[in-house]
Amino acid sequence: MDRLSILITLFTGAVVTGALVILAFTLGYYGWGPILGAVAVGWILAWPLAYWISRKIKREDPNFDHKRKTEPRIVPDPDAREI
Repeated sequence: MDRLSILITLFTGAVVTGALVILAFTLGYYGWGPILGAVAVGWILAWPLAYWISRKIKREDPNFDHKRKTEPRIVPDPDAREI
């Protein structure tokens, strides 16, 4: 379970959606259609971007072992280390 990516999802969704709304307004598209389109794209891209950012942060951390293998469980142990 990648708990860091869950938190980063909130930020990436807001940033991507805001940037797309600003881009639509800059290009002269005013209305609900472009705003809803930007929200949909931001919602779709939020988690993959957050996961990528989370993995990049963990790979650059010298004290984090990202190659550690864990056994799969149905309910993850809340006290376990991050993957």
